Amino acid sequence: MTAAPGEPAERVDGRTARAERTRAAIVDAHLALIGEGDLRPTGERIAERAGVSLRALWTNFKDMETLFEASGARVLETYDAAFKPVPPDLPRADRIAAYCHQRARLLQLIAAPARAAAMREPFSPQLRRNRQKHVAWLREEVDVLFAEEFAGPDGQTLRNAVMAASMWPAWSMLRDGLSLSATEAETVMTRTITALLTAAG
Repeated sequence: MTAAPGEPAERVDGRTARAERTRAAIVDAHLALIGEGDLRPTGERIAERAGVSLRALWTNFKDMETLFEASGARVLETYDAAFKPVPPDLPRADRIAAYCHQRARLLQLIAAPARAAAMREPFSPQLRRNRQKHVAWLREEVDVLFAEEFAGPDGQTLRNAVMAASMWPAWSMLRDGLSLSATEAETVMTRTITALLTAAG
């Protein structure tokens, strides 16, 4: 934001910093409510939790879609910060074990936002865009980690199978649908991906 004629730049910078703090507080409140089990928090509840007025919320975010975008970016930042690349030169069994262990850890990390997004995604273009960012991110990871296994004629099909077995819908089925512990779910994921990659030779 540039200063108007005669207006000190410090005042403008101060307003910008306050606006950024307000936006951050709103995103924090949104994700905190979701983390506590309020998977569809209203604007009123988000504003109250953030300690701002409802007007301030909608001044900073014109609608829920723009809030979903900011919250999705925060979740992706958290995910990225927790990610540690698995060395692609490890033996296949070690790569699979390390990959599945990390996937289990990261999927647990984003469990609450993922559950909330799944409820609203059919009606939200932004949440669908957020999901596509996660898909693209994971595709990049497996393409590097399992390049040798994906090199055959069925490589694309195999890649899709590995991704499907290690994304949120599959994890949700294991954890919520089958009531498995995180450790049990990781074991199932590891066995599934081992079977896929071993069958491919």
